[in-house]
Amino acid sequence: MSQGSRYLDWDVDRLTKHFAVDPENGLKAGEAESRLRRVGPNQLAEGKRLSLIALLLNQFKDFMVLVLLAATLVSGLLGEYTDAIAIIAIVVLNAVLGFVQEFRAERSLSALKELSAPTARVKRDGAWIRIPASNLVPGDLVSLESGDRIPADIRLIEVKNLYIEESALTGESVPVNKTASVLTGGDIPLGDRKNMAFLGTMAVRGAGSGVVVHTGMETEMGRIAHLIQTTETMQTPLQNRLEQLGKILITVAIFLTAVVVLTGIIHGHDAYKMFLAGVSLAVAAIPEGLPAIVTIALALGVQRMIRRRAIVRKLPSVETLGCASVICSDKTGTLTQNKMTVTHLWVGGRTMEVSGSGYVPEGKFTAGGKGIHPRQDPHLKRLLEIAVLCNNTSLIRKEGREGLLRRKQESWHVDGDPTEGALLVVGAKGGLTGKTLSSEWKRVGEFPFDSERKMMSVLAENRNGKRLLLAKGAPDVLLGRCTHILKEGRIIPLTESLRKEALKTNEQLAKMALRNLGFAYREWSGAMPERESSAERELVFVGLAGMIDPPREEVKDAIHTCRQAGIRTVMITGDHQTTAVAIAKRLGILTPGGLTMTGADLQKLDDAAFQERVNDVQVYARVSPEHKLRIVKALQRERHVVAMTGDGVNDAPAIKAADIGIAMGVMGTDVSKEASSLILADDNFATIVSAIEEGRSIYDNIRKFISYLLASNVGEILVMFLAMLAGMPLPLVPIQILWVNLVTDGLPAMALGVDPAEEDTMKRRPRDSRESIFARGVGWKILTRGFLIGSFTLGAFWLAYSEAPDDLVRAQTVAFATLVLAQLIYVFDCRSSQSIFHRNPFSNMALVLAVFSSALLLLVVMYVPAFQPVFHTVALGFREWALVLAAASIPTLLAGLIEIARPMRRVSPSV
Repeated sequence: MSQGSRYLDWDVDRLTKHFAVDPENGLKAGEAESRLRRVGPNQLAEGKRLSLIALLLNQFKDFMVLVLLAATLVSGLLGEYTDAIAIIAIVVLNAVLGFVQEFRAERSLSALKELSAPTARVKRDGAWIRIPASNLVPGDLVSLESGDRIPADIRLIEVKNLYIEESALTGESVPVNKTASVLTGGDIPLGDRKNMAFLGTMAVRGAGSGVVVHTGMETEMGRIAHLIQTTETMQTPLQNRLEQLGKILITVAIFLTAVVVLTGIIHGHDAYKMFLAGVSLAVAAIPEGLPAIVTIALALGVQRMIRRRAIVRKLPSVETLGCASVICSDKTGTLTQNKMTVTHLWVGGRTMEVSGSGYVPEGKFTAGGKGIHPRQDPHLKRLLEIAVLCNNTSLIRKEGREGLLRRKQESWHVDGDPTEGALLVVGAKGGLTGKTLSSEWKRVGEFPFDSERKMMSVLAENRNGKRLLLAKGAPDVLLGRCTHILKEGRIIPLTESLRKEALKTNEQLAKMALRNLGFAYREWSGAMPERESSAERELVFVGLAGMIDPPREEVKDAIHTCRQAGIRTVMITGDHQTTAVAIAKRLGILTPGGLTMTGADLQKLDDAAFQERVNDVQVYARVSPEHKLRIVKALQRERHVVAMTGDGVNDAPAIKAADIGIAMGVMGTDVSKEASSLILADDNFATIVSAIEEGRSIYDNIRKFISYLLASNVGEILVMFLAMLAGMPLPLVPIQILWVNLVTDGLPAMALGVDPAEEDTMKRRPRDSRESIFARGVGWKILTRGFLIGSFTLGAFWLAYSEAPDDLVRAQTVAFATLVLAQLIYVFDCRSSQSIFHRNPFSNMALVLAVFSSALLLLVVMYVPAFQPVFHTVALGFREWALVLAAASIPTLLAGLIEIARPMRRVSPSV
């Protein structure tokens, strides 16, 4: 038996003896102080935190950052101070972004601490006093009332109709009816420990008292805090790919610099000039604009996602969505609305369906496909009257605005018990509300709900002085107190066959995962009886109401889209298995042959046995925070990229451990939000699909401009490298290399970052997270296009130089113009994994404008006299331009024609 369930089967005597506490007087003040010194304050530890300076310095340890700093040094040595300043700005921008993200992530435990109760009512030296909750110690006697936040983990020893809302901890959508009875049965799941009250949860009805058994980090909330502290944040696939790319590029840069310099010196070129040329090539080989362009692409994607109701907290995680292969989703509040809703009624021997969901009082009643008007159906009207009058909850309408100039938004919420709230809503759908009934009926007295008799009743009187005792409760209990039933327009004796019919209907509704309540009444004359036992008998059974926390309407389509995109959806919930399975089937998560597993089942499996089944399980029910974390890690070991959604404190460790953690923005706790990478502003699972589409599109665009940048750089390097090997003059001077690197690598690359998504974006299976950034033809495209661009540029240079060996500057200008235009034409080829002819070039006007701007800048440095000596250029004539245009366009057009003749098949990795 785990420590968390240690005291469940202890009676009061054993419990008070173990903690050395007098059940009448509580702890003595001196003993409490002694225990406080020994066990420490009742607070959640935050663990060791890095200082703000340490957090900032950590941002400069990344390999690509070090490469950028090296490029800054090189640019400074070359006198390119503008380049150096630009690179420094990029490094600082990245560092600030990283610092802010890590600082916000560290606030998870601070948010968790805020769930602790500020004070507690405790018995010390025989008197009830209120003390700071941080001063509670094991053994303290604590009193609880409706509205109290539970100040520690407490073993209840006395309860009076006590209900505690535990959804943030367990994921269960309905408040738990607590008991002081001994519980047996081994290691009982967290949600079924009904004689325990847990730190951070909330009492919503009734009262009780108990003995503090755990404080601080020993509580269930403390265990979650420990999991958050010890859970490592996963690096995103993009971060891994860029780190690998940085290492490759720096290695290539150093190697090529050495080869070009040595080869040039061997062929008699000036050592200093060769050093400058080699260093210029090194700068060209390292696309220092890449991190900035990646950041810009991600930031633009973030803005698009905000418009689609998804808020990104960590930029790199946007791309991670693009390779998500499994979404582990909490049920309550994520797949469902977290609003109990009556969906079925059984009254007068008929089963009726009720449309509408949530707390909006709009819906219709139908039976056998025919509409029913409650006010014209006396049986249905009576049931709804009982539901509304035998009720202590309020249904509240709020009005607000989405924005200053936007339309009014109406929202409904329940003040009180969600189950009673659902009854108010179904009454309102039938036109019966507390307000409308108040003119006809008034309550005279009440027998509150009691967990032992499992029902409540009220005495109501109408305007004519007629009194009715109205009751609701557990169907089997209520039927036992009934002697008659409303059926077929009249009151008839409740025979055994009719009783069985009602119980059978109750079972059928329960199999649909509905929580059922029965309704009954009797005529009453005289005053309010003193005891409920004398009143709650000889009742007339009216019918049943079945309710459920319904799925969000748009989620089913979203899950279907995910399946089309090769993404599995797995439900992980703390709720009961029957409810979880019913919801999963309605949403299409649980498919034929799919497995379900409870936390108890999972607990029995060792890691190896669970690993064998993890790919087949589609629904997990009655799980704890540790189970959720174990599930996420098992899926990650299967090479899945895991997105974990949730809204409760119990979801936070798994959200943090997942490749991308997704929290609910409306119903989510601060703890889950701070642990997440992505927040859904509308708590809508369907928003995840939009985010995944953006993630895939962003990664595609990153691959596009990497293909563009590196193929262009390969072309630049080959021009110089092949010229040195052939003993030719330098085709490009260092300033021209740097200019090409700055102008052609800038605007066009950024324009690729906003390229519209391709049509099949959400019909492809997720890419493998281990996939190289050069996979699926990108590496081949870089090498082939780079080779063609370099070869044709060198060819144009050689032809121009052969015609006029004494005019090296003219030949270098031809090479310079050819290289720039070849790259600007190639950028359109990068928009598709197929060929330049596959997509309309004008579907990305930003790219068209960027290419036009770069071409214009080329003409400026060639034809403006002031720039010619700086960039070693001359004005070209018609013949030279014909050569330049032919040499610049042939590489891309030739490659496109070859691919049309031999189409490349787009291959997507399996999940």
